[in-house]
Amino acid sequence: MRYLDPKADLTFKKIFGEHKDLLISLLNALLPLADDEQIESVEYLSPELVPDTYVGKNSIVDVRCRDVKNRQFIVEMQMLWTEAFKQRVLFNASKAFVRQLDKKRKYEFLQPVYSLNLVNEIFM
Repeated sequence: MRYLDPKADLTFKKIFGEHKDLLISLLNALLPLADDEQIESVEYLSPELVPDTYVGKNSIVDVRCRDVKNRQFIVEMQMLWTEAFKQRVLFNASKAFVRQLDKKRKYEFLQPVYSLNLVNEIFM
């Protein structure tokens, strides 16, 4: 019997983008959250981070969600490490962070954005 590889893009998105319990378990297992900060429920958000203007860069992540504390979580699976991937991780997390506020909201309303990036390589 053959199984689907969870590292494959479509399979990864099906597993963690459609099964909240598996996503919550993954996030709680891998993120350094204190016991009282553990994720209990999530709401899926669009994985597409559309630019505010037509000249901005569009980006799509594998899974994006928010918990009841309004913390955002971006989860990406990448088969190969590249410098471009590192830049994309920073870009996507930054975009999610700055979009929390409009002109009327104060900086105190900003909540953390966690970017969990799984790379299929061993770093020495």
